[in-house]
Amino acid sequence: MSMLSRRNLLMTAIAVPALMTAGPTLAADGEVTISHYFTGELGLGGLKEIFAEFQDETGIAVKDSPIGHEDFKTGILVRAAGNNLPDVFSYWAGARTQFVIDSDSLRPIDDMWNANGLDDVVAKSVADGATLYDGKRYLVPFGYHYAGMFYNTAVLEEAGITEMPESWDDFLAMCETLKSNGVTPIALGSKNRWPAQFWFDYLILRTAGPDYRAKLMDGSASYDDDEVKKAMAMWKELIDKGYFVDNANADTWTDASDKVARGDAAMTLMGTWITGYWNGIGLEPGGDYDFFEFPQVETGVPNAVVGPVDGLVISANAANPEDAEKLLNFMISDTDVQAKWAGIQGALSANVNVDDSAYTPVMQHALKAVAGADAFVFNYDLSTPPPVAEVGLSMFARFMDDPSKVDDILAQASEDAEKAFAE
Repeated sequence: MSMLSRRNLLMTAIAVPALMTAGPTLAADGEVTISHYFTGELGLGGLKEIFAEFQDETGIAVKDSPIGHEDFKTGILVRAAGNNLPDVFSYWAGARTQFVIDSDSLRPIDDMWNANGLDDVVAKSVADGATLYDGKRYLVPFGYHYAGMFYNTAVLEEAGITEMPESWDDFLAMCETLKSNGVTPIALGSKNRWPAQFWFDYLILRTAGPDYRAKLMDGSASYDDDEVKKAMAMWKELIDKGYFVDNANADTWTDASDKVARGDAAMTLMGTWITGYWNGIGLEPGGDYDFFEFPQVETGVPNAVVGPVDGLVISANAANPEDAEKLLNFMISDTDVQAKWAGIQGALSANVNVDDSAYTPVMQHALKAVAGADAFVFNYDLSTPPPVAEVGLSMFARFMDDPSKVDDILAQASEDAEKAFAE
């Protein structure tokens, strides 16, 4: 994709609230400006505490501008195009970060990384996959998540289910048992499209494998390939059997989570941030809820797990880059900060010095699942360029609206993705 095309895409991003398109936020001396998408009650409150701790320790104030998650996705691109980014902003590692780097909007942090010995702080697997772009470091990972099948323990016990499925046949049998007991097996809240991506990710990964998925993400494979058709046919079978809640596109991810919490559905495929949400409404991790790993489908296919890495980056035109670097180092190096954020957000820490005892039993389970995997891959919309991700996310929404049109949907997605890659 050419630099001109990237700039045009940034400039023609979807209209967003005035807050996101206002003029540049200038930092005062001894102040760092930051914008992020952690606007939930727990996350925002936790960050305020962390920023206050940073100011107490360094004397540097943090001017915070939180933005709603969905508005942030397009709004930050508008700000990048207008060269009015804050000193620091949160961003998702992977193709989205690469996209902003390619528009010359981020500042490398190699000197800061090396000066603070972050090779000894950040897990190598996370550092290699999330921080390096074009041979330079640009992102400090603040936390990462794992997507698993989170379930209501009591609902499964009442249905007589005591062992979690390991194979696809086991999973189908589990869903049938739940349905025969009057329980909808699977909740999905795809109103904002992205929650549906985890089904696509895992079905592709468990059938075609991570190497094929990487080709699909970079445009060397097509959405009308047999591998994609097979994965979508398996997804369609689940819907046709009545295993999903009705009208998934009418619900948000929290709506779906609430259905599982209430027992209206048994499980939902979601990231570990659901634990922060459920803990916040009084559910007990390991008691009221737990998760199992997405089942194996084809033997011999590597066991890949899916999730995002939330990171912090520094804008290329930062007014206060020196203090911005101090903030990034504080956020990753301070183990108390990392442990606090992990508890609030339901995240895993990229800091290898955070003790496992900081995690709930469910998050310790997630840590083991990631450690035992053959590969950790970014979820769909972080693995392919943003214009292509828009094609796929829309494909998932159309599919959930009418799975019977899957062949037409895939044909259109193939055509649209090819155009997006060519721009």
